[in-house]
Amino acid sequence: MTILCIINGTAVLPDRLLRDAVVVCRDERISYVGTARSRVPAGAKVIDAKGAYICPGFVDIHIHGGGGADVMDGTVDAVSTVCQSHSRHGTTTLFPTTSTGTDDQIHAMLAACVEVRDGWTVDAGSKIGGVHLYGPYFAKGKVGCHNESVCRTPKAAEFRRYFDTGIVRVATCAAELPGAAAFYRYATKQGCLVTCGHSNSSWSEMDAGFANGMRHVDHFWCAMSNVSSVRNRLGVPMQGSMLEYVLSNPEMSTEVIADGKHLAPELLNFAWRMKGSQRLCLVTDCNRALDMPPGRYRFGPKSDGSWFTSDGEVGWASTGSLASAVMGMDHMVRTMHKIGGVPLHEAVRMATLTPAERTGIDEHVGSLAKGKQADIVLLSKTLKVKQVYINGHRTKKGVRTLFEC
Repeated sequence: MTILCIINGTAVLPDRLLRDAVVVCRDERISYVGTARSRVPAGAKVIDAKGAYICPGFVDIHIHGGGGADVMDGTVDAVSTVCQSHSRHGTTTLFPTTSTGTDDQIHAMLAACVEVRDGWTVDAGSKIGGVHLYGPYFAKGKVGCHNESVCRTPKAAEFRRYFDTGIVRVATCAAELPGAAAFYRYATKQGCLVTCGHSNSSWSEMDAGFANGMRHVDHFWCAMSNVSSVRNRLGVPMQGSMLEYVLSNPEMSTEVIADGKHLAPELLNFAWRMKGSQRLCLVTDCNRALDMPPGRYRFGPKSDGSWFTSDGEVGWASTGSLASAVMGMDHMVRTMHKIGGVPLHEAVRMATLTPAERTGIDEHVGSLAKGKQADIVLLSKTLKVKQVYINGHRTKKGVRTLFEC
């Protein structure tokens, strides 16, 4: 039995910071979290955190690409590249996310994700918690940087085959689309986190979606309805939108892209104050330009995805129109804490336990707790990634060595 002990750091728990922490891992799971040095077993491999923060591994439920690859490239190499790229930013579990695409492109992506998930080894990067079926069921006019030509309404004969792969765990559809109700009901039966996104839906359409199992809204304020946009679509009297519905319904959760470019500090802070860290997730919504030089890239499939430009800080579909993020989850946590004014333990919760709870994997990941997988990130005092452990294996430049110090 291999035993790893991390000492001399501050453990980031869901509800507080625990100073002078001791975290013990036996084989691939956490066996103790506390402050008692007496719990360090003889013969253990001891890691001195040197004052670093000891965090649970990050969980990203909305991520398209990184390292030059997009999961919609539909190959094992592309999905593996994305997983390795995000593990360097502290993400230990991710949900590869579809963009709009043809039926064949989506099936290729799903098949590649199944192969990477099932063949995961210690050198494969972040683990795949499931796929986020995001495109293609978007409302016209709310597609953002996605290729609008392959947006469509959900048809049971098509979407049931996506779910039949067994890997879809998060499922998005615009609530106002014909067929959305059937999609939501079916996704709910599959145990998915059911979401509304890229939508111009009204309060009543959101309420109908909620009745059919929808419980989450993708990237708050981005490609979503507001009172004015609903009025333009449906006329007077003015009606409530996704914004008001999410804020008023305590069972609804949502997510923010905290890269400092999509949302101003006051919006990040407002979202946290309104929804709290138990109903607000941090996501990267990251594209293939993560860790790549500024330049022009494809969003979605490399063969025919829409073009965007990365300036090294964010993606641009055109002047004034954002196109996803180019930063990892470590950046999102830093921004939410330092600029959004959110306490560190709550910012970390939004990147770990909250998405794990919303997707039903919190029994295994999302917090430093006895029995959970030893997915651990050491962050410096400036919240930069120092070390990453996945299932108790330290990652280093994409290569894992068991408990390497």
